[in-house]
Amino acid sequence: MDRTSARDTTSAPDAWEELVTSALLGTARRTPPGIEPGPEAPVALLDAAAMETVRRRAGLRPARAVQRPQPAPEDPRPELPAAAGRRLAMLLADRPGTGGGSRRGTAPDLMELLPQWLAAANTHGYAAPPQLLPALLDAARGRTDLRPAVLAFAGSRATWLARLNPDWRFALRATPGGGAALPPAQDTAGIRLLWEEGLFAERVALLAAIRARDPAAARELLATTWTTERAEDRLMFLDSLRTGLGPDDEPFLEQTLADRSRNVRATAAELLSALPDSALAARMAVRAGACVAVDHTRDTPTIVVEAPHECDSGMERDGVVPKAPSGRGERSWWFGQLVEAAPLGGWPGRLGGRTPAEIVALPVADDWRNELHAAWCRAAVRQRDAGWARALLGTPAAPEAGGPGAVSLAERAKLLGTLGSAERAEWVAGFIATHGLSEAFQLLGVCGVPWAPPLGRAVVDALNIARDAGSYPWSFSGVMGLAERCLDPAEAGRLEGLMAVPDEGEDASPGAGGYWAEAFQRLVTTLRLRAAMAEELEGT
Repeated sequence: MDRTSARDTTSAPDAWEELVTSALLGTARRTPPGIEPGPEAPVALLDAAAMETVRRRAGLRPARAVQRPQPAPEDPRPELPAAAGRRLAMLLADRPGTGGGSRRGTAPDLMELLPQWLAAANTHGYAAPPQLLPALLDAARGRTDLRPAVLAFAGSRATWLARLNPDWRFALRATPGGGAALPPAQDTAGIRLLWEEGLFAERVALLAAIRARDPAAARELLATTWTTERAEDRLMFLDSLRTGLGPDDEPFLEQTLADRSRNVRATAAELLSALPDSALAARMAVRAGACVAVDHTRDTPTIVVEAPHECDSGMERDGVVPKAPSGRGERSWWFGQLVEAAPLGGWPGRLGGRTPAEIVALPVADDWRNELHAAWCRAAVRQRDAGWARALLGTPAAPEAGGPGAVSLAERAKLLGTLGSAERAEWVAGFIATHGLSEAFQLLGVCGVPWAPPLGRAVVDALNIARDAGSYPWSFSGVMGLAERCLDPAEAGRLEGLMAVPDEGEDASPGAGGYWAEAFQRLVTTLRLRAAMAEELEGT
């Protein structure tokens, strides 16, 4: 077949579709019109496709040129050191392994180090390398936990790029006001105009910015349009008052307790309960105090509980949700809400002048202990009361700390968040020394990074004990992963002795020693890599 016959195949309007179908199926199964079957058919098909491609391109009509985008904004922050930039490129290029099995080898998991690298780079105030911005945004697109750090590192250029690529639109949603510039503090007319006519995201960003620098001005601005806002918008705006919450906010929040939206009322009540001297806190203290007393007629002073028999309109107005969740009794549900909202500072006076530790140590009658202590835990977290948190935590060596008790591990993790970083690490270290690592994962997650030396030593010692026991390391993979990210890199030298394959005892699992050696080699390699990352960001 000659080239002329191949050109004849392009006359039909659907010639391109015919050619594509024949190429997918093969000319032996389907030959396009105008091409004779045979050994020369594939060559003729390619000739016809080339001709059709030229015809299709020649048939395009010129279009009006689109407007070129404005240049990206300048980033005045200092440039990232060259070595740190190369390291960032390596971290972004790493992808999770696709192989199966539990073994990870000795290579560090670079993507798990990216959040720590970004946090350190943001602390130094570096600007992101322009050529790595697309890879950074792609990484943040796939991992929502990276987004705040990535957007802080990428700066205003992230929103500039997001307007050009729909895949990165999350940057516009995550950036207050979609990256739009807010009026300066002295531009009162501009602030009022944006508040009254701006988009919702712009208004949220404006209120948050004003609240951060002048809480009273933000509250007054919100009050000007409060009655005309939609319920879902009122809820979002009210949440901004958490920043700089203080006694001056009480009159506005007290009025909000009469809002027609139940969610708005509940949020206002929660904010008021965080103000120990508020009128709502006083009302809750009276209600909760009426439910709890110490019975001195028993051999041992005992707390007795008389939960409310109804949820009246006053309780509802102050944020008590009347309908209990499935599986919960109504009276215990109401009781927990009252105790949670009552100021913790009032309980010593109501319970015989006892300290928080003495109160928590009292027995509680009729199986109310768990409910009462759980409500006090929530109150301690909400009111950021370290004294009550210590009392509810107890000593890390307490028997109930290792299993079910009045305060669960999840509640202990929240209570630890009210303590300073050093005290938190010391408590968790004591817990691990007594109970091991099997129950410590939640607690380790709330400790500051890098771990304080006592906590780091406790984790390593517990891992070493587990290795000597002859079990496989996979049940400790979560703790080992945390250690790779949180252990002080200075501990790498102390771990070198654990990198060798230990002698396996008779009761050891087959091959467990080799797996442990591999895990410690990866841990040491990761710690040294983190040390190198820190030096690179320092520019040394």
